[in-house]
Amino acid sequence: MPMKLDIKRKLLSRSDRVKSVDLHSTEPWICAALYNGNVHIWNIEAQQLIKTIEVCTNPVRAAKFVARKNWIVTGSDDMQLRVFNYNTLERIQQIEAHSDYIRSIAVHPTQPFILTCSDDMLIRLWDWENNWTCAQVFEGHNHYVMHIAFNPKDNNTFASASLDHTVKVWSLGSGTPNFTLEGHERGVNCVDYSTSGDKPYLASGSDDRTVKIWDYQTKACVQTLEGHAQNISSVLFHPELPIILTGSEDGTVRFWHANTYRLESTLNYGLERVWTMTCQRGKQIVGIGYDEGTVAISLGRDEPAMSMDASGKLDGERLPVTFKDMGTCEIYPQIIEHNANGRYVVVYGDGEYIVYTAMALRNKTFGQGLEFVWCQSDAGVYAVRESNAVVKVYKQMKEVRTFKLDYGAEQIFGGHLLGVRSLTGLTFYDWLTGRIIRRIDNNPKGVYWNESGQLVALCTNDTFYILRYSADAVPDSNLPTINNNNHEDIDGYEKAFQLVPNGEVNSQVLNGRWFGDAFIFTTQGNRLCYFVGGEVFTLALLDRPMYLLGYLAKENRLILGDRDLQIVSYTLLLSVLEYETAVLRGDFTTADAILPNISKDQYTKIAQFLEKQGYRKQAMRVTTDMDHKFELALQLGDFELCQQIAMDGDAKTNEAKWKQLAEAACKACKFKYAEEYLSRTDDYASLMLLATSSGNRKLLEWIGKEAATKGNDNIAFLARFLVTDLEGCLELLTNAKRFPEAAFFSRTYLPSYMPEIVEQWRNWLDKSNKASAKIANSLANPKDYPNLFPDLEEALSTEKWLKADRKARLNLPASAYPTQQLPGDRDLHAEMHNKPIPMEPSSFDDKLPFHANLISTTTINNNNNYIPTIEEQQQQQETISPSVVIAPTTLQSNSNNRNDSGDSELDSVKLIGDEEEDEEEEADEGELDDDVDDDDDNEEEEEEENNNNDQVDVEAEHIESWYDDDDDDDSDDNIVDEKRSSEVKTTLSGIGK
Repeated sequence: MPMKLDIKRKLLSRSDRVKSVDLHSTEPWICAALYNGNVHIWNIEAQQLIKTIEVCTNPVRAAKFVARKNWIVTGSDDMQLRVFNYNTLERIQQIEAHSDYIRSIAVHPTQPFILTCSDDMLIRLWDWENNWTCAQVFEGHNHYVMHIAFNPKDNNTFASASLDHTVKVWSLGSGTPNFTLEGHERGVNCVDYSTSGDKPYLASGSDDRTVKIWDYQTKACVQTLEGHAQNISSVLFHPELPIILTGSEDGTVRFWHANTYRLESTLNYGLERVWTMTCQRGKQIVGIGYDEGTVAISLGRDEPAMSMDASGKLDGERLPVTFKDMGTCEIYPQIIEHNANGRYVVVYGDGEYIVYTAMALRNKTFGQGLEFVWCQSDAGVYAVRESNAVVKVYKQMKEVRTFKLDYGAEQIFGGHLLGVRSLTGLTFYDWLTGRIIRRIDNNPKGVYWNESGQLVALCTNDTFYILRYSADAVPDSNLPTINNNNHEDIDGYEKAFQLVPNGEVNSQVLNGRWFGDAFIFTTQGNRLCYFVGGEVFTLALLDRPMYLLGYLAKENRLILGDRDLQIVSYTLLLSVLEYETAVLRGDFTTADAILPNISKDQYTKIAQFLEKQGYRKQAMRVTTDMDHKFELALQLGDFELCQQIAMDGDAKTNEAKWKQLAEAACKACKFKYAEEYLSRTDDYASLMLLATSSGNRKLLEWIGKEAATKGNDNIAFLARFLVTDLEGCLELLTNAKRFPEAAFFSRTYLPSYMPEIVEQWRNWLDKSNKASAKIANSLANPKDYPNLFPDLEEALSTEKWLKADRKARLNLPASAYPTQQLPGDRDLHAEMHNKPIPMEPSSFDDKLPFHANLISTTTINNNNNYIPTIEEQQQQQETISPSVVIAPTTLQSNSNNRNDSGDSELDSVKLIGDEEEDEEEEADEGELDDDVDDDDDNEEEEEEENNNNDQVDVEAEHIESWYDDDDDDDSDDNIVDEKRSSEVKTTLSGIGK
């Protein structure tokens, strides 16, 4: 994970090119040396320019505060070193310091010295207390010296960067460099020392676009940082954060982790090239100089990272321990250890041991030996390894047994059994009888027993093993002893030790102790952990190697110490350990009795432990974290509890929970639950998958509506299309202003809507821009140009037939699917001929109510119900006089076809000329006679026609009102309205038939 850097811009000032910046040690000031010869002093907090010093007319390349003298020291291209009082702006001193441009200035932190470097390849040391005399000259570089920096850990040494590709380290008082660091391929522009106490590092930036980290003790390159696109102009170790800052001519400042050397962040304020950077210990501010100004940023948080627990006791706090002088010892103590009951204490060192009483420190016994260990089951028993082959056991200060080992003894361990490690492995013996209990092919460096003697930890270099010792598995009969060669099994009893479940843990144990059935230990990685139930839990992260001393049950505190004898403590609740131990033993009665004694803030931790042990129901009852309870309920399949938790939670969190619930419900084949849960989210795609898989038409219709309201047009369109809501699809396209798609969609599926869609498309293009208006004029409306749309009338008839066909198939069961043809395999012409479905005549007027404002282009005689065939309609279009063809942009008609009253636009609506009306009536009558021959009862038709007249009259009145709104109030136009109203009524009457 990347480091969290709280970067805030505190100041941005635009100016001429900035070649040097510096921070004041006490005031919130930053000074900027400009290329125009001035020095600006800014107040970062107030973001105000407070001082301007006019140094010279040449570029000022270096400027530094000398806070203890209230000075600013500057170096410029006129080779002059100037000193100003920044309060009075008085010039204190001016000297010609070099014979070429002055590149950098460094101020000694304690002495009255100033270092300057120049293009004359020299470094000069100036003493201001000695009348600014040149105290020393440093020669050695073969090119321009670009930068110098004092070592913060050794103020008598400094480093210099030069264009001769090298970094040199110097000491005050010596004119030759101590050593030279070589490795850059091009000139070095900058150098800086690390302030970290444990890393003797310095960094250098070069024109080869790399930054190298050097160990100036070993003179080796530790790391090379790459990533900038141009020359590196500045490099900086942050004095407090583990950050390396690099500035480049590519305009970016990059932040690198000082330990991992990983790129953490990049800044670019768009002020062109970066030339200089600065920061100071104790301040969060970093100053940056660019081509076009100065920027000051803050890194990190001003609020200290501190926290106190509810008890007020600080984990890791150093305890003030009172030391008591108990006396003197004749040997240098290397090991001090109490026995099992704490009555005696042994001091071991220099190949000798002395046993004292713990309180009065009186000498009880002493002797020679390589190691000393106590027996845990009997406080008066101990063992001494006198040599690599002899181990002696004592009881009450008297020797009771001597072990002479064939395989040698490299180390011995105390506890309930005596452990001896040899080249072949570890062997456990009975303390008093010397019987071999078990040989183990393992070479541990530490053996730790719990108080009951049932568990033991064997710790190797990289792993520890938890074994369970069963005393009942060791029979009462005599097992082979180490001095009896006529035994049956020299490896002891196999079932005496068994590895507990998950008892092998990859961790480097520094030292450990048992408390109950919990093994607490510290690691080589400075972690304080404990093992219980096959799981390892981390209690704390230590800042240095610590060693366990003991546990105070009354205080619930672990006591640890370090090599400097500093004592610290950490909280570990005994009740939690007792509860976990009872759970591991399967004694839930005891565990339930302990639970009320545990603090509520530990319940979630206990629930996590129960979950890992497989007790999810118990964990769900214990946990106080609702998210954890939701996860447990989900695993247990308790959907009602999950639903209750999801309804009570945060809205954003709820959506994720509802999705989890839906997924679990689908896996459990509870699709009704899944549908309900998904409907509470905006996951319409999953809902559609569920609806299409289950054939749920109502759900698809709901998705089409809800997705449209939420702006998810693609899902809404697909849902409506799947339920054959073609009008809804068209409406969705028009509402989204996607008129081209709507026009092609209507041409394919809903040809009766084409005139209106094309008209809306035109209007939309007219409102866009002039270029779009030209495109609009080129669009042909099928209402105006039917001759450009062949087979349109047939498509209209097919649309009507398919609409009725879809309605007839709407309620087909799923079992009918094998008998149905796919839409692409159907022959619609044959189906329309063989299985006609009663339908109304096709026209542009017959659409949904919100589309009923179109004008009919078909005239039907009032005396019959004849619908012309496609061939006849084409013949009629061919006989139309060219004078009545309507242009795309304007409606025009022959003056012979107009009424005598004027030039109303309504005269151009009717496409068929009035002179053709008589011929149509004669043809209609002939066809009607043929149809009537097949009808036995004309009276039934007339009666049906009368029943529909009322509804037809209402629709006709609606269209008449539409005409009235569009026409003028002239009397002659009213005559035309009456005529066309009669025609419309005739048309609607035919449709009603």
